[in-house]
Amino acid sequence: MSTAKQQYAALGINTDRAIRQALGTSISMHCWQADDVGGFEVKEAGLAGGGIMATGNYPGRARTPDEARQDYEQVLKLVPGTLRLNLHACYAETAGKIVDRDALEPRHFANWMAWGKQQRVHLDFNPTFFAHPKANDGFTLSHTDRAIRQFWIQHGIACRYIAEAMARKQGGPCVVNYWIPDGCKDYPADRWTHRALLTESLDAILRKQSRLCVDYVESKLFGLGSEEYVVGSAEYYSSYALSRGIGYCLDMGHWHPTEEIYDKISAYLQFHKKLLLHVSRPVRWDSDHVVLFNDALRNIFLEIQRGHAWDRVALATDYFDASINRIAAYVIGLRATRKAILYALLDPTVKLKKLEAAGDNAGRLALMDEMKTMPFGAVWDELCRQADKPPDRAWMDEVRQYETRILSRRT
Repeated sequence: MSTAKQQYAALGINTDRAIRQALGTSISMHCWQADDVGGFEVKEAGLAGGGIMATGNYPGRARTPDEARQDYEQVLKLVPGTLRLNLHACYAETAGKIVDRDALEPRHFANWMAWGKQQRVHLDFNPTFFAHPKANDGFTLSHTDRAIRQFWIQHGIACRYIAEAMARKQGGPCVVNYWIPDGCKDYPADRWTHRALLTESLDAILRKQSRLCVDYVESKLFGLGSEEYVVGSAEYYSSYALSRGIGYCLDMGHWHPTEEIYDKISAYLQFHKKLLLHVSRPVRWDSDHVVLFNDALRNIFLEIQRGHAWDRVALATDYFDASINRIAAYVIGLRATRKAILYALLDPTVKLKKLEAAGDNAGRLALMDEMKTMPFGAVWDELCRQADKPPDRAWMDEVRQYETRILSRRT
């Protein structure tokens, strides 16, 4: 580590400071990897609405909230740095009773709040606008049926009350993210009405000002069943967020398969006050593969570092792979995200900008490329040591032991 520290210091980079900041940067861990996005609500009979799907049948899926929390605790043991838990409304605990989504209350999440307090993990929240009979035809907040639309509006309002209760319990704001699956598989005759109705619905949900909720809206290019037309497009939600003074969410998978989102960060933050990043890994489409420490991920955090925008960006993971051990999926993706944060904080941003300002573009490009072979691994190992978490090549043994002891007993 001393050699690595010296090499980075020669470029004006303080590795100790970078480690401290990387450990203190919050990542909101998504709840839905543990149980394949099923949730734990008691449902009425009827076909569940579409909008989201996990693929694979690897053994050990969490079947109850207690099993999910047990899995999250195992993940917390293996991932360094500050973590939050990003919870969906369909993870409500209603004591075996049917409580529809428009009637959810903070008490249905009391166990989650108590768990967060015990684990010192703050909670974030998401309304669940999918997997429900009233979402079967592909529309929720933009539905032309007023009664269905009002049901989902009330669900959104209820979720903000729940998020406020979470914020009071944990002593800090709760991020609330709105994603809806609304759209058409093929060409609609009327694109205008649904977007006008979505605006009306969101305004109704967000009418009450709240210092406890930090609200974001999440766009999408397409989804299963909405390949041609998505009501909540990037243009729509960016404009809505900007006009209403709320945050805009960028999901790494919600763009054209050939698009990278790192270039969008500096563009949006010229005008938006804050962004929420959903860290994912698309493979040709929004397939939500487990996040890896790849160029796409590194470039996102390099943009944040070079724009000094850490205080304007919230981070959350968003993927669900049911084809591999789910604990391993969590740990791989969360550690990769933390690595990318550290990698960006070790960037010689000041030196690169000086080279660029002097017109030395060859020197700038050379230094950017040479940074890839710096002794980053040694600094990462030191971060894990300071956080008292296992280094690379050691944590997988603990996952295998957990699988033998816990996951293999779930049928």
